[in-house]
Amino acid sequence: MDRIAVIGLGKAGLPIASVIADSGISVTGVDIDEERCRMINEGKNPIPEETGLGELVVKHGGKNLVAVPDYNEAKNCNVFIIIVPLFIDEYNQPDFRILLDATVKVGKILKKGDVVVLETTVPPMTTETLIREALEKESKLKPGEYYLANSPERIMTGYSISRLREFPKIIGGIDKESGKKAFEIYRKFVPNLQLVSSARLAEFVKVIEGCYRDVNVALANELLKIAEEIDVDIYEAIRTANHEYCHIHLPSTGVGGHCIPVYPWFLIKEMEKRKKFDKAKLLRTARELNDEMLEYWVDKIIKECTKLNKPLKDIKICVKGITFREGVKELYHSRNLEIVRRLMSKGLNVFVQDQMFTKEEIEQMGLKWYNGDEDIVFDPFNLNITAR
Repeated sequence: MDRIAVIGLGKAGLPIASVIADSGISVTGVDIDEERCRMINEGKNPIPEETGLGELVVKHGGKNLVAVPDYNEAKNCNVFIIIVPLFIDEYNQPDFRILLDATVKVGKILKKGDVVVLETTVPPMTTETLIREALEKESKLKPGEYYLANSPERIMTGYSISRLREFPKIIGGIDKESGKKAFEIYRKFVPNLQLVSSARLAEFVKVIEGCYRDVNVALANELLKIAEEIDVDIYEAIRTANHEYCHIHLPSTGVGGHCIPVYPWFLIKEMEKRKKFDKAKLLRTARELNDEMLEYWVDKIIKECTKLNKPLKDIKICVKGITFREGVKELYHSRNLEIVRRLMSKGLNVFVQDQMFTKEEIEQMGLKWYNGDEDIVFDPFNLNITAR
């Protein structure tokens, strides 16, 4: 019987560990956060905003799902699913430190016949090079003595459980046997699973999904600006334009989170490394267009302020939402939070309202909690600016 270890019990790792446990398979979850491990083992959900997760943690926490901070407590497992974060640095290069650290620690307890599956979204070729080399260096195992595959997470924060149970998922190995072994394990808890030709293809599929979203949002943002110039309702236009063969996304304050603004850089940087700069022009342009939306909305807010019969410094501005997406308590690459900071840097009096954070949490970030008498209110999720 398979004994599965899930490495990383964050917003992607804990949902899959819980779904595996709910399928009747024993799971050891490894996470360096000891408090998180304690909560899970006591049946307490550390990610309350994740729909359906709480009941699974209550049902399996400390039973079929045991959370531990020490990798050695997972050495009796024969399947290792690695799902830890991969960030980009200030130069938009992937920062592999967290992922490599987890991989090295798995390598130290890896045995002949074990299966390793990487779920973290990574640049294509990472599984077959960086991950494989680290595992083999630590384990002293040779190719063919263990199995390695990639099955990129395809969840959406807030809906992870339903995505795992309903959404199509792919898996591919660094060789044919690895793909087959991993597929047979995953099909026990993923109902909609497809085996693809290689780990590299699986990596690429996940990355290009993010690229599609980023480019589409950039298109919507550019169309918003054009529609404004020619006095057209962009939302009516998009509703009318969309049909079976056209799907234009909605405009926004930009693109935030761990996924969509990150993945295009994997391909952009790979092409730069190969000196093939012309092969990723659209991806780079989309990134620039989406990031430029910060200044677009800052300028619009300031323009609304100038319509009021008050000095700018006396006008109170409220931004209703600082997370990167509504309903998700996450600030990574949040364009909405950055709008607040840009306005503050210009000396404006800015307040914040966000249902995901308490007044104390907002103030700990160095921000001011709203008091209900603001002159200008900006809702970044609905792109509304209203004057009171």
